[in-house]
Amino acid sequence: MLCAVYKSSRKLETYLYVLKRDDFSSVPEALMKTFGTPQLVTLINLANRDKLAIADMEKLKANLTNKGFYLQLPPPTEDLLKQHRIDSGVEDE
Repeated sequence: MLCAVYKSSRKLETYLYVLKRDDFSSVPEALMKTFGTPQLVTLINLANRDKLAIADMEKLKANLTNKGFYLQLPPPTEDLLKQHRIDSGVEDE
């Protein structure tokens, strides 16, 4: 299974996977407006991959097959101060 990967021009670390290069016909219009102008990153043959950096391969393949696209959002930002307070037993004020 081949797919094209695009990064968002508006949202950091947000990627859109589609089955065919430059074919966004299966992507909802509202998502495209939020995503901004797609910037091609790479073409990937998923048949040769067991995993990707942060994308769940099973969800990726299922969404590409069923919806025609997959949206990869950035991982949630880690609140190091909050974690330090929890580890230190300090209560939030």
